[in-house]
Amino acid sequence: MAIILGIDPGSRITGYGVIKCQGRQQLYLGSGCIRTSGDNLAERLQQIFTGISEIIRQYQPEQFAIERVFMAKNADSALKLGQARGAAIVAATNAGLTVAEYSATQIKSAVVGTGRAQKSQVQHMITQMLKLPSAPQADAADALGVALCHYHTNQSLVAMGGKATLRTYGRYK
Repeated sequence: MAIILGIDPGSRITGYGVIKCQGRQQLYLGSGCIRTSGDNLAERLQQIFTGISEIIRQYQPEQFAIERVFMAKNADSALKLGQARGAAIVAATNAGLTVAEYSATQIKSAVVGTGRAQKSQVQHMITQMLKLPSAPQADAADALGVALCHYHTNQSLVAMGGKATLRTYGRYK
């Protein structure tokens, strides 16, 4: 049994999703969005850090996974996204969690079956996989996708007998 916190980082909206895995079953525990306010990036990063720290205290996850930064057309946006990821990663490592990261393509492939899936397809599959009464917000659905991708990746590694390695960041003290 494991509780996994998935994060879809953003400097304005950071999605989170929490699932509990028991054997081959994944149960929905919670999801939502941390919506930052203000024009000062440092203050928004603090809000992300504080919000994720509170989610970690509330749900007590044993595993943490986050979407990897992709290089967008706008370098400034990519830098802000990287900083939002950093705030989330620091919250996780401060709580003693190991951080795993996945590309958007890996996440979409794990959830929908194709790395080129649309956000609406991810929302639909998350709703079906976790038996939710309605589709979660797009950023929350993406975060749940990160958590499910982490679970499926770990299951694949176990089935392969640990022959592959998972890219993680260790605990920092």
